[in-house]
Order: sequence, then C-alpha cells, then structure tokens
Amino acid sequence: MRKYEFELNRSARTIVERALELQAGETLVITADTTSDATVAEALAQACLSVGAHPLVMWMRTPRGVAMAADRDLPGDAIVGALREADAWIELNVQYLNYSQIFRSALDLNPKLRFYCLPGVTVDVMVRCFSELDLPLLAEFLEQVTAYTRTAESVRMTTAAGQDVRFAIAPEHPFITASGYARTPGSHMFPGQISWTPALGSVNGTIVFDGSIVPAFGLVREPVRLEVREDRVVGMTGGADAAALQRWLEGWNDPGMFRLAHTSYGFHPRAELTGQLGEDERIWGCTQWGLGAIGKVLLPPDGIPAASHIDGICLNTSTWLDDRPLTRDGIVVDERLTELAGRLLAAG
Repeated sequence: MRKYEFELNRSARTIVERALELQAGETLVITADTTSDATVAEALAQACLSVGAHPLVMWMRTPRGVAMAADRDLPGDAIVGALREADAWIELNVQYLNYSQIFRSALDLNPKLRFYCLPGVTVDVMVRCFSELDLPLLAEFLEQVTAYTRTAESVRMTTAAGQDVRFAIAPEHPFITASGYARTPGSHMFPGQISWTPALGSVNGTIVFDGSIVPAFGLVREPVRLEVREDRVVGMTGGADAAALQRWLEGWNDPGMFRLAHTSYGFHPRAELTGQLGEDERIWGCTQWGLGAIGKVLLPPDGIPAASHIDGICLNTSTWLDDRPLTRDGIVVDERLTELAGRLLAAG
C-alpha cells in the first residue's frame, strides 16, 4: 500500500468535488513537469473519473524557470490547444506556468476555464492541507480578513527578525482571496492566502525573508534583508542566501525582477514550513512578498511583465491596518476575527 493512500483519495475528492465542483462530462486537464509528484496527478485523475468527468494528464519537461521564463522550454501552442477546450485546469508543475504566456493565452482563449494553481504539491502536502480542511469556515474567515484589509488606507508589517515595511492600499486593485473554491471561471490559488498589489510606488522600509524563498531556493538558512524604496529593492544583506538571491535576480537582466509585485497573508491552519511553494506561503500568520512579474489578475488589465517571479516568506508577522492590529507575532488579535480564527485552528 502506498503512503497515505486512503487519505490522499479523500484529499483529491475534496479538490475535484468540492473545490472545483467538477461535473459529469466536463474535461479536467492536469499539467505536471518531470519533478511533479506522479502519485498526486494519478489521485486527481481518479477522482475526476469517479464523478463522470474526463481527465487528461499532460506531462512536460521541467522548465529552467517559472512564469514567463517557462515559455521558452515548452510547446506552448500544443499545451494551449488542449487547455482552450477544457473546463478546468489543475497545475501541479513545480516550475509553475502561472503568469506565463501559456497561462495568459489559455485563459484569454477559454473564458470558461477554471484554473487551480497547486504548484509542486506532494502527497504529504495534499493530505495535510486538504484531507481535513473545512472549506466553508476557511472561506468565511478569509473573506472577513479581506474585507477589513480593503477598507484600510495603509498597512504596516513587522517581524522579530527585523522587518518593518509600510505601504498604501489602492482601492482599485483586486484582492485574490484563495478560499479553496475554484467554481467560477478564472484563476484560483492553493487555499489559505490573500494576495494583492499595494498602491504603486508606496512600499517603503525593510522586508526580511526568514522562512523560505520559493521555488528557486527553498528554506532560508540565514534571514535575507531587503531594503525597499518605492517598490524597488535597493539593497540586500544576509549571508549566502542573500548573495544567491541577488545573483539570481541579476541573472535575468531585467530591472523588473527587483520590483515588488504583491504582498500576501498566509492563513492555513495546517500548513507547515517545508520549502514547498504553495504550503509555505500559507503558514498561519506569515506574510509573503513576490518579486518580478505582476499578473493581470492582480493588476488589470494587463499586469506588468517581467522575466520571471519569485516569492519570499516572512514568518510570525505583526500587521496593522491603519492603526488597528490585525496580527501580533502571527497570532490573530483583531477581536472581530479571533473567534473564527480559534475555530479554524482547533479544527486544523
């Protein structure tokens, strides 16, 4: 018997039946690269078939980069050709296609497509983050956090590791609330996260990555300190990890790689820090910053392109919305949310 065989089946059914609400006769495309977990792809395909839908698993080489950097290594026209006729798409690619031209074309050419981004998800992550997940409760909590954040004018985020960054909210910028549901056309993310692009030019201060830098590097050995002025990284310190990140960003020969693309809250009650992209970004009470390409879902109508994209995790964040505390050292302290947060953590 394979590891977590029973639990994995339950997790796959949660995604197919409850998150995607896949219907009999629909087509589900599952994309994966040669470093993806084949057992996860198989479980999702089986769950798809069990509801009378049609699974199509597409394997491809592992690209040398993510987002737009993946396009050069893949047969984009063939991949898009399949996706333009699908009803739903689950991405398992470790080197993810989200934000790539393949991704953009697929969604532009197929307005009914439901995209669910689960990059690099392994059996362990699937079982931990989906098997016992209370989707309605998580959605209720995240929607309330989103509503309170949207009404703020400014945000401050600090950590014990030395982070202290401030920025303004742009009311016209969308918030992407990853509740776990992917029932409507468009892009949907691994559950337990809220992401948005701050008001352009407003991000100033110090950001410290002390969790992981994904997908390129994984777990951080020594905190990486970014000095930010008007959305741009103007300085970086922190030992070997900082030097590696600096070289990686410079290697793209694109100044846009030093631009902050978005920030995010992480609020999944069972997520653990493992170096896996989707799970790390959902650690309860963390925040996360993306560098590089900004997708059009975050900044309509076209986003801001860059050569690639990378994300860094800031653990145990204290966040203020205007002058009102939302979290303190990663713990929810806003009295409007503490009861829901307690129920989620108890269930998790």
